[in-house]
Amino acid sequence: MKQVRPKKNLGQHFLVDLNIAKRIADTVDEPFADLPVLEVGPGMGVMTQFLTQKPRPLKVVEIDRESVAYLKEHFADLTIIEGDFLRMDLAKVFDGQAFVLTGNYPYDISSQIFFKMLDNKELIPCCTGMIQHEVAVRMAAQPGNKQYGILSVLIQAWYDVEYLFTVEPGVFNPPPKVQSAVIRMTRNAVTDLGCDWPLFRRVVKTVFNQRRKMLRVSLRQLVDKDSPLFTLHASLLTLRPEQLTIRQFVELTNLVAEVIGDRQA
Repeated sequence: MKQVRPKKNLGQHFLVDLNIAKRIADTVDEPFADLPVLEVGPGMGVMTQFLTQKPRPLKVVEIDRESVAYLKEHFADLTIIEGDFLRMDLAKVFDGQAFVLTGNYPYDISSQIFFKMLDNKELIPCCTGMIQHEVAVRMAAQPGNKQYGILSVLIQAWYDVEYLFTVEPGVFNPPPKVQSAVIRMTRNAVTDLGCDWPLFRRVVKTVFNQRRKMLRVSLRQLVDKDSPLFTLHASLLTLRPEQLTIRQFVELTNLVAEVIGDRQA
């Protein structure tokens, strides 16, 4: 069977460097080497071939029918789930068992993939793989860095993020116009964030949508401008969102919750 044609509408850039493919596959070995693995978007299986060599259950999910046909021909024993990862019930993939998520993720939906990971964080103690360099930098960014933003805060609330290595465009077919990066996210010790998680996400997204403004300005989208919040916590609210740690975002969420509760009462 001929090779799969990369499709622009699916954001396909097939990795062709076997050394890089093996390095990415090996990121799943630590720290959960006993857990099954789900690979997203295997394409023609350049990374899959190395994952199949590991003594652990493996399943792949692929939305491209041409890629599915190719995988079936070249990987007879591989469990292939044909469909959209973003629409899957992840609790059913390994019958409720936790698993490691990996893949050469389509760049145009990588953030959506990681938001789905967050929604299933109790099932996914580790996530590795390749994404756009710029996104990887944002995910690993620390407070005070201009790259620190929504993705940084929401992921780092539950995961430790490691930027592992950079991948150049020339190892893909077709080459993307940007650099890529391989990352690993490992669940941290947090079991209770200490605030309402949906409100936390809302607060984070609200203030970073006006990231150049002080919190006292951007929070007016959530809180009445005459609220005592703005006088009782004036020093905190003179900061900009990129200056806040995760713990401070938790504190801010609880302050907003108190005010919203009073208003709704």
